[in-house]
Amino acid sequence: MTGFIAEVSSNHACDLDRSLAFIDKAAEIGCSAVKFQLFKIDRMFAPEILTVSEMHRKRREWELPESFLPELAKRCRDRGVQFSCTPFDLEAVAILEPYVDFYKVASYELLWHDLLDACGRTGKPVLLSTGMATMKEIHEAVSCLKKAGCKEYALLHCVSGYPAPAEECNLGALQKMREAFDCPVGWSDHSVDPAVVCRAVHRFEATTVEFHLDLEGEGAEYAAGHCWLPEAIAPVIRACRQPTGVDGNGVKAPVPAELPDREWRADPMDGLRPLKSVRAHWVQKLGELE
Repeated sequence: MTGFIAEVSSNHACDLDRSLAFIDKAAEIGCSAVKFQLFKIDRMFAPEILTVSEMHRKRREWELPESFLPELAKRCRDRGVQFSCTPFDLEAVAILEPYVDFYKVASYELLWHDLLDACGRTGKPVLLSTGMATMKEIHEAVSCLKKAGCKEYALLHCVSGYPAPAEECNLGALQKMREAFDCPVGWSDHSVDPAVVCRAVHRFEATTVEFHLDLEGEGAEYAAGHCWLPEAIAPVIRACRQPTGVDGNGVKAPVPAELPDREWRADPMDGLRPLKSVRAHWVQKLGELE
């Protein structure tokens, strides 16, 4: 069964109660994991960027307080979902180690092998997002994880557009990546398109779907257009978990639900419904009424 990961990202508003509410809602709608992000803007962006760009400096307001981590991990355990967090610097890897069930490495950090090495050395599973990457870059990142001793890793095909146009989602890459790396491959969604998510699961067998969640449309990232609301994603999760028996055996033949209507098809002699053999019975009933 495909696992769904609710990505809280920066929609937590630095509010512990709101952060816990994300975990409760994610568990309620059927997610198997909830993921946050741990970063310090001064360790994420180069000084020359922060000096010039007020927009980037304002992202300090999005930093998750480290003091939240024990409570978040506990609430996840209590609700029966896994707790994950994306580290954006080497110190964050160590801070998160006592709490996370697995690490998630973001697409923007895929080239930073020191970070991959630090995550891999913890012995915890690593989920690696691959937005913007070439196959060569992914090969190098996976090789780094393996050299660090990481035994359990998975990849997410991702299109780092916020939002990502459906026509650019290139879901066929899931199969190519699965063949190339012989590991679980999922989909990190930025499309907010039910058809894209369902096709990633049903056609390309995504083992995991990660999606950005907001509670009510007031989160810091909601206006950008890549976040799902609970009432929108919940039916998609249910649809993606429908029994696979709908595929059947592929043999084209009448199924039990159709049998009562077979005799009500148009008769080939005059094009009228039902078949003449059935009409004979109705003629008999008409006579009884008279």
